[in-house]
Amino acid sequence: MHPFAQLLDIAERSRSNASALPQQVELVAYWRGVGFMLAGQHFAADMSEVAEILQPPRLTKVPGVRSWVLGVANVRGRLVPIMDLAGLLGLPSKANWRSRRVLVVEHGDHMTGLLVDAVLGMQQFAEDRQLQATELDPAFEKFVSRAYERDGKTWPVFQLLDLVQAPEFLQIAV
Repeated sequence: MHPFAQLLDIAERSRSNASALPQQVELVAYWRGVGFMLAGQHFAADMSEVAEILQPPRLTKVPGVRSWVLGVANVRGRLVPIMDLAGLLGLPSKANWRSRRVLVVEHGDHMTGLLVDAVLGMQQFAEDRQLQATELDPAFEKFVSRAYERDGKTWPVFQLLDLVQAPEFLQIAV
């Protein structure tokens, strides 16, 4: 057999015995957030809006403030006001103290702790599963405009930065 014919034969056998190319997989973009419970409902907050998650720290009460301002805490050398998010929205909390957590929101130079009923960890949603938030308690409507659907459940996205900039949030004096 001629050397060139041998090379053609080797090439043909290589093609016939080669593995198939991998399947083309459609890439899916995901949105990631921190899941949490508030007043018996589950929500997600953008990961970029949550600087830290804490167990409820020891608090120092502050006189002359609204009932939902729980006090201030020393978090790694910084004084952080801790607010009861359910109380601020006029809703009853449905959790015991042991399951509650504080979502720390950092806006500019200011840090604020928001007490929630529980933290559900990082949640991931396909971007194409985004929808308008509907059928929400009116207390949430100002801070929730969108939601994600996953496994038959709707997860409203709570805009924590909108909350900490809202006039009703900033008016803490009685």
